[in-house]
Amino acid sequence: MPPHEGSRRRTLWVTGAALVVIVVGVVVAMSNDRRPAIISESCVASANGESHVLAPDQAGNAALISAVAVRRGMPARAATIAIATAIQESKLRNIDYGDRDSIGLFQQRPSQGWGTVEEILDPLYSTNAFYDALEEIDGYESMEITEAAQRVQRSGFPEAYADHEPEGRAFASTLTGHSPAALTCRLRPSAATDTEDAAGSGLTPRAGEVLSAAEDAFGDLSADPGADDGATVRFDLQGGENARNGWALAHWAVASAEGLDVVSVETDGKRWERGPDGAWVASDAAPDAGTVDVTVANGQ
Repeated sequence: MPPHEGSRRRTLWVTGAALVVIVVGVVVAMSNDRRPAIISESCVASANGESHVLAPDQAGNAALISAVAVRRGMPARAATIAIATAIQESKLRNIDYGDRDSIGLFQQRPSQGWGTVEEILDPLYSTNAFYDALEEIDGYESMEITEAAQRVQRSGFPEAYADHEPEGRAFASTLTGHSPAALTCRLRPSAATDTEDAAGSGLTPRAGEVLSAAEDAFGDLSADPGADDGATVRFDLQGGENARNGWALAHWAVASAEGLDVVSVETDGKRWERGPDGAWVASDAAPDAGTVDVTVANGQ
């Protein structure tokens, strides 16, 4: 045997054994990993034969824009124009920068009389400001989106608004309740750990935040605790359009679920549950049309 052959074999044996240990360790670690699979969080609106996707934060802003249109009694077309405009101007994000002094969802300019910086960076204020201007345009409902949006925005690129009309129309249709059970969101499980008891209202603090946000968007609502633990807000919508408005509120809750730690929404015999699927399914326990149950994470 050559003089170094024995030591070379011992080195190879030790190296091979080390590799076996590493492989076994990796397999054991993988088998013990119980973390949920990584999913791509997204919200999808399916209406008028088309489906369009937004990130959860974008969908939450689209939901606010649509809710304000519902509150003001404006047609779904108004929400379509506003959502398409915000996609073009800010990618539906409430940014604090832009061309010259433009800021916010609609890139409104303080120097042009849209309001103060603080006001424009409030999505509720800026959305109402947009609709105030839109309502001043006679016949905006039947105008091409480029014309209606341009009359409000005075943009240097008016034709760009039309590029976003399809997704604006799909999200407006679902978020104003015209397309029931047609907006879904795939989200990771909530990491919230709200352990506080229900307050005097009968709702936990987190459920109270849902009620407050809903009323900011839609106006005063009839709502009560929908469960003994205070984790569910039950909204009872009144009026002849309660079914459609119920779906508007239900879709708003789904689109806002990431920010408000919503884990389930139920209405009109259907249930949406937070998770990697995010689809609406039939549920015998779900309330009738016009009544919406919104449940938050870790209610007590």
